[in-house]
Amino acid sequence: MNTLAIIIPCLDEADRIPALARMLRGLDADEIICVDGGSQDGTRDLLAQHGLPCLVAGRGRAMQMNAGAAVCSSDILVFVHADTVLGQEHLDDIRHALEDGAVPGGRFDVRLSGTHPAFRMIEWLINARSRLTRISTGDQVMFVRRQVFVRLGGFPEQPLMEDIEFSKRLRKLGKIACLRRPVTTSSRRWEKAGILHTIFHMWWLRGLYALGVSPHWLALHYRKIR
Repeated sequence: MNTLAIIIPCLDEADRIPALARMLRGLDADEIICVDGGSQDGTRDLLAQHGLPCLVAGRGRAMQMNAGAAVCSSDILVFVHADTVLGQEHLDDIRHALEDGAVPGGRFDVRLSGTHPAFRMIEWLINARSRLTRISTGDQVMFVRRQVFVRLGGFPEQPLMEDIEFSKRLRKLGKIACLRRPVTTSSRRWEKAGILHTIFHMWWLRGLYALGVSPHWLALHYRKIR
């Protein structure tokens, strides 16, 4: 059976570490590594208290995920955001999907944690778009064969849209596994900034990126809705 590593980039996630630790204890993973990007709220101390291995890397999810992948030896790399919830059944789905040698990697459908009816439509649109384009975002728990990850040079170390860029490169290598079992991710940014504002802002940023605008410039504007 292929070995599997879970890599979690963290930044100022102290409030979520206890729940994250409980979730990870229920997963049958061969390696688990958290990668902190310079937290100032005691995240690293809490990770240590809960017995979770932690690296420190440069700030930015791409740099953090690449640093985590570099110290893992497992055959399968699974990238999980600290505010996303998954279970053992998701790991089983990943292993099953990668039994197909034509599949280099994939992602899950996403469910937002909020109860507002608008979130159900947003989920549907995110999942439908991703299934059509075979482009994934980090909230969807991206996974990839280790040798493919190395071949692609990891995530491009840019401050935003690293998941989009990696997905574009990955889909050129084979069939992307678009798994329908949803993972649940926090709706906090939608609730904090407002649903309509967040929808507009995120699609505006993605549209500009598609037109070639620098991810460094886009990252400055992304921080306004975090």
